[in-house]
Amino acid sequence: MGDNIFHKPFIPRVFFVVSLVLVFVWFKTTTATSLSHQASNYKCIDKERHALLHFKSYIHYDPYDPEEFLSTWTREEEEATGNCCEWYGVTCNNETGHVTALDLADGYLEGKISPSLLNLSYLNYLDLRGNYFSDTIPMFIGSMTQLRYLDLGWNAFTGTIPRELGNLTHLQVLSLKDLRECTIENLDWLFHLSQLEDLDMSSISLGKVDNWVNVILSLKKLSTLSLNGCRLSHVIHPYSYPSVSSPSSIVRLYLGNNSLNSSMYHWLYPLTSNKLVVLDLSGNKLDGIPKYFGNLCSLTSLYFYFNLMPIKLPDFLKSLSGCTSFTLQVLYASSSQFTGSLSNDIQKFSSLAYLSFSDNQLNGSISEKVWQLPALQRLDVSSNYLKGAISEYIGNSKILAIDLSNNPLEGIRSKAYMSNLSNVEEIELSSCKLGPRFPKWIQTLKKLSSINIANTRIQTQFRRSFGTYSLSNFDSESSTLDLSSNNFYGPIKNVSSALQKLDLSRNKFNGDISFLCQIVDGSLFFLDLSHNSFTGQIPDCLWHFKKLKLLSLGYNNLSGRLPASFKYLIDLEVLSLYKNSLYGEFPLSLKSCTKLTFLELGANNFVGYVPLWIGEKLSRLYALSPTSNNFFGIIPSQLCRLANLQILDMSLNNLYGSIPSCLDNLTSMVQN
Repeated sequence: MGDNIFHKPFIPRVFFVVSLVLVFVWFKTTTATSLSHQASNYKCIDKERHALLHFKSYIHYDPYDPEEFLSTWTREEEEATGNCCEWYGVTCNNETGHVTALDLADGYLEGKISPSLLNLSYLNYLDLRGNYFSDTIPMFIGSMTQLRYLDLGWNAFTGTIPRELGNLTHLQVLSLKDLRECTIENLDWLFHLSQLEDLDMSSISLGKVDNWVNVILSLKKLSTLSLNGCRLSHVIHPYSYPSVSSPSSIVRLYLGNNSLNSSMYHWLYPLTSNKLVVLDLSGNKLDGIPKYFGNLCSLTSLYFYFNLMPIKLPDFLKSLSGCTSFTLQVLYASSSQFTGSLSNDIQKFSSLAYLSFSDNQLNGSISEKVWQLPALQRLDVSSNYLKGAISEYIGNSKILAIDLSNNPLEGIRSKAYMSNLSNVEEIELSSCKLGPRFPKWIQTLKKLSSINIANTRIQTQFRRSFGTYSLSNFDSESSTLDLSSNNFYGPIKNVSSALQKLDLSRNKFNGDISFLCQIVDGSLFFLDLSHNSFTGQIPDCLWHFKKLKLLSLGYNNLSGRLPASFKYLIDLEVLSLYKNSLYGEFPLSLKSCTKLTFLELGANNFVGYVPLWIGEKLSRLYALSPTSNNFFGIIPSQLCRLANLQILDMSLNNLYGSIPSCLDNLTSMVQN
């Protein structure tokens, strides 16, 4: 299920992002007016307007950006206003007219930072993240001592982070995130930032910074620390034990992607306290967790995914079994090396709402205690070696999503226990052994919007399986249905207009496909009906499918011409019609499908010339296969314009003449 939460990378930094948003709102409401284009009560100060214009003169724009980000920044004599308080990204104090905030985040700006910013003597908020500013971070920023918020992240700066940033003693938020070409060899300048609350230096190497833990502990107001990808495993002496140490103030701590092993726990200990709410240790080489994790009595979220050392799950849960087991809400530990079973120990974690151990090496059966967790909403234990019958008892009515796919689990013996799952919206059971009968309990899940029971050995008539439930029940905004690789048979009558993904491939469905005309709101982006026994014509109602990206109708018994409404599939990227009984000339309606990358028309009864416009209109084609038809004439040289073409199969037609020599110039094809 392509849009299912289980197949999206869960983003543990969501809590960090929320905190930054809250800080942003706080600054905006306490220092100045909003960053909208509303006029302030006073015109800005001339000196500050000239400073901003000088700043603008130091930068240029991303050539791919359709609009100039600073188009409102003009002089008085030009058409737009010269009042800089109305310029985009500029905030002024309503009473004095002084510029207090400058927010140019994600502006595609290139160039250098002008020292004219020093003339903005009342500036307390500066956000330049997400641009292409280059050269070194200017030392003069350390003289902008009124700053309380500074974000220089996601730029192209190089060189050493200037120690002069330590002069910003009022700073509360500092982000230097993803300045990969910058280095830090000493963090002593941080000692001076006693007001700092949020610090992000992710992706900057701290591999040569000794005693960095001591520096962090000196920041008594620090609540959020993000050091993802900082090469912390290279630090020889991260911490020296002081004689007296006060508890850490950190609430959210992100240490992912540092190749850390379990020896790090001796210096992690002083950074943790009962204030800690979020802990991210993902992307490391940890073979377990220490027992003191079980005493983090405020911890709600633990991220432990992509750890590459074997860990016994029962031992892992035991180390968390103190007061942490009562507070933990999110435990995300997918794509690691966990072994053992999901045992009854899980019952201690009464606050768990999201539990993921997908893509590990778990075995045995799933404890029925999992289903009794009173707060559980999402469970993902897919891609393991869990086996046996799925539990006959589920007592939790709050579960919204279940992913048990890619396990050798067997069918559900009883449907009685499913009555408490009235809120389930998403369920993944692909590659489990549910068949041969269809699991009738699915009909009791009235809020179900996404289901994947692909490759589950079901052999039954479709209509008898779904009964009155039918495909029309999938009416949420993100509905997906995957019944592929089973043995469903019979016709399809009703489908929901809200479906985004529908995969009925590799079954034995029959009848016509006129049910497609019921999908009228244009939300469908994936449709695969291939490898069935559908008959009749492709209905001429495809104008509803303007968001469709993949359409696969191959290996059926469809006949007739391609309908004219194909021209409305303007977002279509993949079209497969292989092995049907379609006929007519090369479909002119495909001329409008300019985003096509894969076009397969083989093993049909198409006739006529191969049109010249393929090379002119379908410039993105990666694969073109009209093989095994009745096309005649020469191969048009216009195909040489398909610079991305790697697969071309025109065999088994009635073509004649020589192969255009210019096809040798298609380097993409040559390289493959």
